[in-house]
Amino acid sequence: MIKPVRVLAVGLALALAWLPSAAAADELIGTYVARISWKDHESSTGRKLDTAAQVVRQDRANVHKHIQTDEEDDIDVWFTTNAKRTSFEVLLNREGAIDQATRRAIMEGEPLIEVEVYRNSVKVVLLSG
Repeated sequence: MIKPVRVLAVGLALALAWLPSAAAADELIGTYVARISWKDHESSTGRKLDTAAQVVRQDRANVHKHIQTDEEDDIDVWFTTNAKRTSFEVLLNREGAIDQATRRAIMEGEPLIEVEVYRNSVKVVLLSG
């Protein structure tokens, strides 16, 4: 008969051994800085955007499609097409991608942000504003 404590210990050891490989699977591939300005709060058709994810996505559309950059905007290599920006918005809507304080800053002002781009996720960090 297998003792429950031994099964628990083996299960815990396997879980801990898996953690480093899970973290490596979502490795950081780069970052960019962006100023979220008034023009990022409206869609290309002039509609007011409702979420922080939409605003951050629109910032990239303004950079790549409309060539409307703010002075602090970096040019990224990941979100150059509409299809890539659609996938980006999905990542931005995942839990943990944008914390509540950063969401509020994006929706209520013109903050400076940094976007960390990972293989399977993104994270938006508030730098100022």
